[in-house]
Amino acid sequence: MTRHGSMQYWPHRRAQKRLPRLRNAPKVKEPVLCNMVAYKVGMTHLAYVDDSEGPAKNQEAVRAVTVLEVPRMEVYGIRFYGTDEISNYKVARGELYNKALAQKLNVKKLANDESKLESMKAKAKEFTDITALVVAYPEEVSVGQHHPVRFETTLGGKDSAEKFELASKVLGKEIKATDIFKPGEFVDVSGVTTGKGWAGVIKRFHVKRNRRKATNKVRHGGPLGSYGDSRIFYTVPRAGQMGFNYRTEHNKRILKIGAKADAVTINKGSGFKNYGVVKNDFIIVHGSVGGPSKRMVRLRKSIRDRNIKGIKEPKITYIAK
Repeated sequence: MTRHGSMQYWPHRRAQKRLPRLRNAPKVKEPVLCNMVAYKVGMTHLAYVDDSEGPAKNQEAVRAVTVLEVPRMEVYGIRFYGTDEISNYKVARGELYNKALAQKLNVKKLANDESKLESMKAKAKEFTDITALVVAYPEEVSVGQHHPVRFETTLGGKDSAEKFELASKVLGKEIKATDIFKPGEFVDVSGVTTGKGWAGVIKRFHVKRNRRKATNKVRHGGPLGSYGDSRIFYTVPRAGQMGFNYRTEHNKRILKIGAKADAVTINKGSGFKNYGVVKNDFIIVHGSVGGPSKRMVRLRKSIRDRNIKGIKEPKITYIAK
């Protein structure tokens, strides 16, 4: 029995949240926020001058791209991490909040606010890591979501003192996509794929249909293992949940970061299918992105760093509308 489908992703279970999780953090030396959220608009195509070392170098190339709309984002807090003496794990040691934003978001821990920044600055080197707490406002985006989305982002920097200096600068301020990424940069894109519900083995693992005379059933997996085993191995294809999984694609190139005023250059007459009109800043990423339209995705600094040779901004000649 032939089966398909990578065993790297196992078990195939539904994602816990629509906000994609990030299990790894990139090691970035420059002081910068390392990830952000956006919403998938849809796909189109554009033409640009190929700046790779391939056969089409310096020639005009047409590529399929995905448009992502960036909501308004603000940094509402700073989180400090230390090491647990018993388990040696990374644990949170405290937070600092922007008082106005924290009250607006109904954050209950308001004991530590911006007034204690100076006292925490002296202790910054004692912490193993410092991160920023960010809130995104999707009500200004055409996704029908009205509650703010809170997430945590790691910070770049040589040490905790440099990370604290960056966090204290951006605390309470709005951040843009251009503050984090540059056109031409390779990034990792995480998202939750399109859910397809309960699926059988033929749709889920592409096993072959049984012969007409083999059994009473045609669309089932056939044998469940060897004769002597009293258990079924996890490698045997079975029916179950298909789609709505966390997935991360590494090194997808940002071809353009557009401002709110530039949205006219990509908006179609009737808007994007199943989405509508782009109203805010946007990012154009080479290739496809997992999930349906209006699904939240997360962009992160590349872990398998492909930007070592430098970031070259592509020269775009045409964007389809």
